[in-house]
Amino acid sequence: MDYGAHLPLLGLNGRPWSLQRLMEYAETAERLGFKVLCTNDHLVFSRPWLDGPTSLAAVLTRTGRMSLATTVALPVVRGPLALAKSLTAIDLLSGGRLIIGLGPGSSARDYAAVGIPFEERWKRFDEAVQAFRSLLHRGSLPFKGKFYSTEGITLEPYPAQEPGPPLWIGSWGSEAGLLRTARLGDGWLASAYNTTPARFADAWGRLGEVLRAGGKDPKQFPNAIATMFFHVTEDRSSAERVIREVLSPTLNRPEDELRERLLVGPAQECAERLAAYQAAGVQRVFLWPVQDEALQLEVFQERVAPQVQAYSGP
Repeated sequence: MDYGAHLPLLGLNGRPWSLQRLMEYAETAERLGFKVLCTNDHLVFSRPWLDGPTSLAAVLTRTGRMSLATTVALPVVRGPLALAKSLTAIDLLSGGRLIIGLGPGSSARDYAAVGIPFEERWKRFDEAVQAFRSLLHRGSLPFKGKFYSTEGITLEPYPAQEPGPPLWIGSWGSEAGLLRTARLGDGWLASAYNTTPARFADAWGRLGEVLRAGGKDPKQFPNAIATMFFHVTEDRSSAERVIREVLSPTLNRPEDELRERLLVGPAQECAERLAAYQAAGVQRVFLWPVQDEALQLEVFQERVAPQVQAYSGP
């Protein structure tokens, strides 16, 4: 299991955004050995949210050898053509380092903001992914559906990767979501605050069955868990404050649920939780520091990651 880092785009602590802050964070993540730098996507949210694709593009020169990822981007909300154009530029300018995670999004506010019925999100998303593959993958046939069509459109320049960047599908693990992931995706992206090690293991096993039934090799189908908010502290009162005052109201999730699922608290407990995810089959975890972002990346690599490695053995 390895680790990626979310860019700190969500206004969790009142700090002002700046390009310098984002670049220093990216440099820290690269220096510490994080494998991927990623951004999540919302137009409107319960707290201010800096635009994901723009921010990822802004720090490209500071990302070194790290892969880049969207975890996830919203092709229905943004429009598949416009989003494909933006992400193609990121893949091209990064030298082919982009993994494109796609999802419908779970916020009705995003859909209301762009005038698209929230109840249409799944039908539109199925088409949007197919349109994405048609637009970004060289040699793909045009796609024509009820909502989107790529007929007569050649989106040049093409991405650096051939035939195109891998498309991972975001799913919380429902039966329909896993079927969609196997049918449309090149990888699976789960959500930390919507799963547990036991639930992930069950979903991963079911996804493997679906992949095999469709003629795909589960061993060649990667997975990751995104939005793993974390704050490593030995101070219990500080951990409780982060859960109660920051994460629970921001994510609209019960405090007990977040205590069980996220990495907030002593280093040993965080390591035990990650070791359980690793045993469940998780291959990568995208970490999202709640505050003191660059410092927390340091703390994680110094105090948590070695303990996870110790649990898993040589």
